[in-house]
Amino acid sequence: MAAIDVDQLVTDIKTVATQILNKDITTVNGFSERQITAIGQQAALVAEGVASGQITKETREFFSASLEKMVQNFLETLQGLLWMTIEKLWNAMVGVIWKTINGAIASTGIALPVPVKV
Repeated sequence: MAAIDVDQLVTDIKTVATQILNKDITTVNGFSERQITAIGQQAALVAEGVASGQITKETREFFSASLEKMVQNFLETLQGLLWMTIEKLWNAMVGVIWKTINGAIASTGIALPVPVKV
């Protein structure tokens, strides 16, 4: 059985995690920036509409609820994107660890099955 180089394993885990995070954070940042800008613009339109009287007392609730729904949808989507990133990290890290273990025990003829997150 070959010994596992723990320092190399730690480096490999950090490398795969960094690659995933850099890619996904860029995606999340772009999405977040667009959505927050749209929410800000919508808030400004609501404020202008209320101030000018275009949004009346009768329609304020509708516009307020619409803005609230925009924020809720944004946060739910963001939560989903972050959970997907966590799943990718889990799969990548487990893959690196089990590959290293299986490489170290290859001479035994035994291979540990890679866990699957359900």
